Amino acid sequence: MPLLHVLLEVRNVSRAADQLQISQPAASTGLARLRRHFDDELLLRVGRKYELTPFAQSLVPLVDETMHRIQRMSGARSAFDPETTGRTFIIAASDYAATLLVGPMRRILQQEASGVSVEFVPTSSISGEVSEFSRMDLLIAPAGYGMPGASRQLFRDSFVAIVGAANPVLDQRSITLAELAKLPHAVGFFGEGIRTPADKLFEQLNLKRNVAAVTNGFLALPLLVDGTDLVAAVPRMLAARAQQADAIAILELPLEQEAFLVEAMFWHPIQNDDPANTWLRSVVIRSSAQLPELFQPTIHPLVVSDPGFGHPETA
Repeated sequence: MPLLHVLLEVRNVSRAADQLQISQPAASTGLARLRRHFDDELLLRVGRKYELTPFAQSLVPLVDETMHRIQRMSGARSAFDPETTGRTFIIAASDYAATLLVGPMRRILQQEASGVSVEFVPTSSISGEVSEFSRMDLLIAPAGYGMPGASRQLFRDSFVAIVGAANPVLDQRSITLAELAKLPHAVGFFGEGIRTPADKLFEQLNLKRNVAAVTNGFLALPLLVDGTDLVAAVPRMLAARAQQADAIAILELPLEQEAFLVEAMFWHPIQNDDPANTWLRSVVIRSSAQLPELFQPTIHPLVVSDPGFGHPETA
């Protein structure tokens, strides 16, 4: 079962051998036995890589669930003790969520589980299938995007506009959203067809932003606006964290047009009662509860007003 599980995941005999710490001939022999057992090739070479056969694809969720049940039964024999374990947990999260959570999580781990480490991996590598939980313990991602598994909301953030601390726009007393949209913008890219709450805000108001720079994710946006004429819409708590370097100014968007981002965590339903996963979820929940107090931005007095009494202006 372990060989089948790894082969279905990595789709490569050499990598499967390395992961299981067995020889490549042993892995090849094991694959041959599996092919005879299932009367199916399982892996087919397509160009320079291997792909799963349709039958092998149908096995993925079944094998994944079986492996999780085996792990659960193995864990039932010994109670999980965070004070003595040296386990490494893997959490898939955006750069934004990881940046906010790593500080409070480390403080909790230092107090409760000094031997535990947490590895954050990017959500860009996640395909959106429950089987992904075979290689991670938790997924932290925005709610409402169809992520798999059981879930619980963690925290809610709103969007603000940020500009460099020396941007001449700060000399004004007020600016409308329509005028703000015409300024050169830096925006984050999250994949084809994915729209952030900030994207949707401007679209709903029929305002087309003057996009001058694009980067992956939110994390680099404060660095892009620092020392330039760029504007960016980012989550409030990320802006507050970046503001600690005094390189950016934060502008409050009109309350009536506030855009919200709700982050949630997701896990395999089989892990609902797993002691280790339950404890890890409690650490993430407690860390998330600290975020609003840890990241309070200082708002610049420049007022960003509504486009115009219910009559959106077209940029």
